[in-house]
Parts: sequence; C-alpha cells; structure tokens
Amino acid sequence: MTATATTSSSVLITTAVMEQAATLAADLYRRLWTGNSGEQSTGETVARHLEAAADLLDETGWIRTWAVGAGQLGPVEDGASTEVMLRQLIDYIREEDDPGKPLTAVTAVDRVAGSEYGDGDTREIAQEVLSLLVQAVTGHPAARFGAWAERQHRTHAEIILMFTAGALFARTYGPKPPAAG
Repeated sequence: MTATATTSSSVLITTAVMEQAATLAADLYRRLWTGNSGEQSTGETVARHLEAAADLLDETGWIRTWAVGAGQLGPVEDGASTEVMLRQLIDYIREEDDPGKPLTAVTAVDRVAGSEYGDGDTREIAQEVLSLLVQAVTGHPAARFGAWAERQHRTHAEIILMFTAGALFARTYGPKPPAAG
C-alpha cells in the first residue's frame, strides 16, 4: 500500500490524511506509543497487530455489529434449576465464541491481543491509531474507530483498508526498535 492515495468506496487514505493523523497523535493526552503497562511499543509491533487482525477478519469473515437481542439465549423456564440456567448460559457463550464465526473489527483487534501477534498494549495502541485515522478522514476530533466501523454502510473492504493504513501509519510514525548493539 502506498501512502499517496488508497481508496475503498467512501474512504480515501492519502498522505495528507496520514500527516493529519500524525498531528492528532502529537496532541493526545498521553503518549500514543506507550501502553497501559507503561512500556513503549514499536510501530512494527503495532503494525503486526493490525495486519493480524485484518488476516483474522479475512479468515473468519467480518460482521458489522453483533445482533443485539437475536434471541439465541431464550427465556429461562419457570422452575429451572440453577444448574440448568448455568448450562444454558455456558452453551450460549460457547456458541458466541465460535472460532469460525464472523467477527466485528473491534473483536478482531481484541482477539489478536491474546495471540503471538499482539498483547494488551498493542491492542490499545492499535485502536488509538485507527481512531486517529478516522478522525483525520472524517475531520471530527472525537471520532472513534469502533463507532465508525459499525456504521450501516461500512464494508469489509473499508475495514481492511483502515487496518492496512493503520499498519502503514504505525511503521511510518511509530518508534523504531532499539538498535542491536
């Protein structure tokens, strides 16, 4: 991907968008590349996290948002024992956590945090990078990636584009690994 002009339907990522996101990053209330652990992540580790999330969505499929109230967890029968209720709840959770089930963009970023490609820090930084790009694209200073990704007109291609742009942003503007020496 080049930083000059990449499009997917309504999303246009240009060098100007990347530079605007970098400017927004400089104005954050905390250092972008330092996670909740207090340790700094490199741009490369954040980029790998975003690429792994994109790969995960390509493998499992993407769903814009979870269907709230889909009724998969039916009402509890009157007089049901605690054991029956707990079994019903555990079965529901197992069904929702099916590894082959399509994921939302935010869930994909979350799942990578528990893999060899990411951790809690790279997850939080990756989400912040994505939000900075959304702010630069939309011009809205409070825009957040999660809400942007759930818009009704959003497409799988746009989500992958943002993950790819986020990885490019991280490699371009993120800290480099310390020199071996």
